[in-house]
Amino acid sequence: MKVLFSLVRFLWLAGFCLLFSCSESASDKNEAAAAEQDEQFDKIVALVNPERAKKQECQLDSLFRDLHKKRGFNGTVLVTQYNQILYKGAFGYADFQKKDTLTTQKPFQLASVSKQFTAMAIMMLQEQGRLKYEDEVQRFFPDFPYECITVRHLLTHRSGLPNYTYFTEKYWKDRRAFISNEEVIGLMTQHKPAVYYQPDKRFNYSNTGYMLLAAIVAKASGMPYEQFMEKKIFRPLGMKNSWVLTDKNAEIPPGHTARRRKREIDFLDGVQGDKGIYSTVEDLYKWDQALYTEKLVKRKTLEEAFVGAAKETTKEDYGFGWRLRKLADTEPVEYHGGLWHGFNNYFMRNRKDHSAIIVLSNVTNGSLVYMQNVQAILYPETVKPLVIAERKVKRPTKKIARAKKAKKSSVAARRKQSRRNSS
Repeated sequence: MKVLFSLVRFLWLAGFCLLFSCSESASDKNEAAAAEQDEQFDKIVALVNPERAKKQECQLDSLFRDLHKKRGFNGTVLVTQYNQILYKGAFGYADFQKKDTLTTQKPFQLASVSKQFTAMAIMMLQEQGRLKYEDEVQRFFPDFPYECITVRHLLTHRSGLPNYTYFTEKYWKDRRAFISNEEVIGLMTQHKPAVYYQPDKRFNYSNTGYMLLAAIVAKASGMPYEQFMEKKIFRPLGMKNSWVLTDKNAEIPPGHTARRRKREIDFLDGVQGDKGIYSTVEDLYKWDQALYTEKLVKRKTLEEAFVGAAKETTKEDYGFGWRLRKLADTEPVEYHGGLWHGFNNYFMRNRKDHSAIIVLSNVTNGSLVYMQNVQAILYPETVKPLVIAERKVKRPTKKIARAKKAKKSSVAARRKQSRRNSS
């Protein structure tokens, strides 16, 4: 009995020591990684030239005031370089009817900028062993009618799947309520709309792919997509003004047309993953900074997001949720735009100098065409600015003006007659 007790005691102590040494080893690795990140941060910050930074701040302020005046830019801006905020500003209104002034804490629909968050969720689940990039969609949705399409194909827009924004118009009849990701997948299963090409044949930008990825996040994690984003990304990074649109949101910030008319949301706004995240420039800066750390995934996992998947020779490529290109054929950068229901956004990062250009607009009037001018302020030696042309406001034709005048007169006459009848 004593021998047995001694053996059990020995095994327990050995296990405890092993656990402690493993824990200590993991702790040492984390500390080493944190120290390396701090050292890298200090090296980048050391490159800051205060005089140059002040000049850039003035140039950026002048540029966006010019865009606001000449091109009707309405939105928020945050520009960084060497881990320092060079410029932050807000122009115009959050809602033109209410005339409430924009601030950098106001959330915007990110549109396709949402895709990088969906990709991050997939990377986190892959790192946890809950899925693999080579898993086929049918692992998560057995009745899915298209074979040999993998998670990697979805991430890199090489699935060949049809665009859900087109076939839902044909097959979804209830336009009063949001359509969910699961319901879109149900339509695909039932109607089997034709694919554009076989998997991995070529690149074709696919909102359907990222809709499926969001559904896979929910399946693999065991929680709704919006809950995963809040619990695993927004909250850990302190992104307090970021959230995913659902039918439970009480107040939704509006987007606007070029003529500043409010764009109403519709049934397609219920689809998540390809769009649907609302955030601010300040929260996106927190996100940008987190991508230089291992707060969400290991560096090795993250690096794959910035590796292009194209087999063709092309100037532009796509990783996991990011477009990839070289700025003026020199600086490799990752970026993404976003356009949806009156919102237009631009987010660019350069990991070499830790710079970021974050611009969110709630008016789709083409003012973001001039983001090259922001790049020119950060990289004057390599990028040339565009000439900002005055935006031409379309004046109503004489025929339209006469019709409006006649309508106004008719309304006034009816009101006058109504007052006579009531007296």
